[in-house]
Amino acid sequence: MKVIVLGAGVVGVTSAWYLAKAGHQVTVLDRQTAAGLETSFANGGQISVSHAEPWSNPRAPLRALAWMRREDAPLLFRPRWDATLLDWSMRFLRECTARRTRDNIRQIVTLALYSRRQLQALRAETMLAYDHLERGILHIYTDRREYATAIEAAAVMREFGCERRTVNVDECIAIEPALASVRQRLVGGDFTAADESGDAHRFTQQLAALCTARGVVFRYGVTVDRLSMVAGRVAGVIAAGELHQADAYVAALGSYTPLLLRLIGLRLPVYPAKGYSATFPLSADSIAPSVSLTDDGYKIVFSRLGQRLRIAGTAEFNGYNTDLNAVRCRALIERASELFPALRPADEPRFWCGLRPATPSNVPLIGRSTIPNLYLNTGHGTLGWTMACGSGAALADIISGRPPEPGFRFL
Repeated sequence: MKVIVLGAGVVGVTSAWYLAKAGHQVTVLDRQTAAGLETSFANGGQISVSHAEPWSNPRAPLRALAWMRREDAPLLFRPRWDATLLDWSMRFLRECTARRTRDNIRQIVTLALYSRRQLQALRAETMLAYDHLERGILHIYTDRREYATAIEAAAVMREFGCERRTVNVDECIAIEPALASVRQRLVGGDFTAADESGDAHRFTQQLAALCTARGVVFRYGVTVDRLSMVAGRVAGVIAAGELHQADAYVAALGSYTPLLLRLIGLRLPVYPAKGYSATFPLSADSIAPSVSLTDDGYKIVFSRLGQRLRIAGTAEFNGYNTDLNAVRCRALIERASELFPALRPADEPRFWCGLRPATPSNVPLIGRSTIPNLYLNTGHGTLGWTMACGSGAALADIISGRPPEPGFRFL
């Protein structure tokens, strides 16, 4: 079939790759000048099956209230009149029960494990190099209550196939020696040896080049205005005054997907969660982590990308605002300095923020929509890089009429 993919982020490009492998004729439309220039540009860098606990969990409502007045809070809801955010927040609260949290963890782990296998197979096939490391991900804790809760969450993830192993302070430092200077502050951690890290932007651009070699056509600098509908089906995409037509259409526009689809009557429970990152080159004498870390209490991750360190995280619900908040940027650097006092940046950090498409449950929307020839691949929240290959491979199966492999709740 002819398939048009809307969006050239990591999710859109992986969708294009697997669709092309399945024999389809694929065109990708994106408003940017190249692939991976928005939410995929400078994310946390983790392939983190171990990060499967959703934001919506039984502890979340009280935490969100406590953090509301903190400008540097890990999870910040800005009070504002926004009917979409209000509806999303009510759905979020409904997902905060223990039963729903457990089911959502199962869904996320199932897809993330499949996606990690697909990424490894793709890397073996293509030899892509994107500063990836296969050293696992270590979650660290400096608060005993956080640690106790994490032990419970890790047990649930192990039940569903994610080998997230609880470790003591000595084991944390053995895994990542750069933590030795803050030994007294640590209370424990957990380690997932099979998790990975890497530069999502580099991966996306290189995979886009391989897609092109397979015959995928990329149309950059093209803003999608609307979908043309005829008899309950998508008849084409209106972009830059031009009509683009295909047999099937994939909406992979991240946080902007619901803005486009509401024009044709589809209401998606996807809202932008702004995340921040700081990236700086390291000098030769830096004592910096080489294992990817997650500081769960602060919702911050650290990933080594060659001779760069990426510090990223937090979530700010503030509509489609993409302005950098100096307080939240500074909080990343301050926490990095606390944990790694011997960091020796070779230059000033480069700050960035991106709008991650979040569903209330953190479970993405993948599969055919209520419109027969319109498919969705969005809503991955903080795990777009983690789930990209699995999402793309499964969607290609669905569009090709084959049952997808993972036992995930597809649309």
